[in-house]
Amino acid sequence: MSKLNTNSNAYIIIYSTILVVIVAFLLAFVSSSLKAKQEANVALDVKKQILNSLNLRGLDDAQAEAKYAEVVKDEKELDGQKFYTCEINGEEILVVSLKGMGLWGGISGYIALHGEDEITVYGAYFNHESETAGLGAEIKDSQAWQEKFIGKKVFDGDEVALSVVKNVDDPETQVDCVTGATLTSNGVNDMIKAGLVKSIQFFKASLEEGGNHCSKKGGDCCAMKEGGNCHSMEEGGNCHSMEEGGDCHSMEEGGDCHSHDQHSDCCNDKAATE
Repeated sequence: MSKLNTNSNAYIIIYSTILVVIVAFLLAFVSSSLKAKQEANVALDVKKQILNSLNLRGLDDAQAEAKYAEVVKDEKELDGQKFYTCEINGEEILVVSLKGMGLWGGISGYIALHGEDEITVYGAYFNHESETAGLGAEIKDSQAWQEKFIGKKVFDGDEVALSVVKNVDDPETQVDCVTGATLTSNGVNDMIKAGLVKSIQFFKASLEEGGNHCSKKGGDCCAMKEGGNCHSMEEGGNCHSMEEGGDCHSMEEGGDCHSHDQHSDCCNDKAATE
């Protein structure tokens, strides 16, 4: 019986092929075994980012899971962008997901909006894939910079007024860019502009679907489906849509009820029924 020639090309090729197949099988097995845990970790990280945008930071895993379940009431998606309806201390807050490009790679974030007569920033959190440490990476690492967004006015009519700029001229709507990271800051600005434009579309879609979001101007009621609950942005203008077509009834004794649709009838005003 001849001795196996371990130096032959055939032996080397066969040995290498068998080794590659075994390693590939082991890697696939490990990856499959850890897939559920990896997906759970990714989902938890997203929840923590959303909570960060709501100024709920520094929570451990268990606390984050519990707090997320407590404050996040609904999740919707419009054209690939996600919106989270949240409630903190009885106040409704809308968290908008954002995606864009920084200097070296993708950036993302969440911005929380609140207010009635005027929509302002409740909180913000940003993330990145490969921005430079100490410079562009500060959009994620600097809580102080993220907190500069709090209280800023978001819209001017149907335009997005909130912006990130190198030189602040309007402190009501503008945030100073990260020092030494102008291009990354420009990416954040573009991401905010694009993402919040879509949030206007989300509000409009909510009106069409009978959601409980009210228009930001004029205090019009917006519950358009049967049984839909709607609160007017105007003081004292609480009403409920009673039927399809937008007829409404004043819920306050003797209160006025304003039509939210050109063709809807306003009814049950106490004075009008007597």
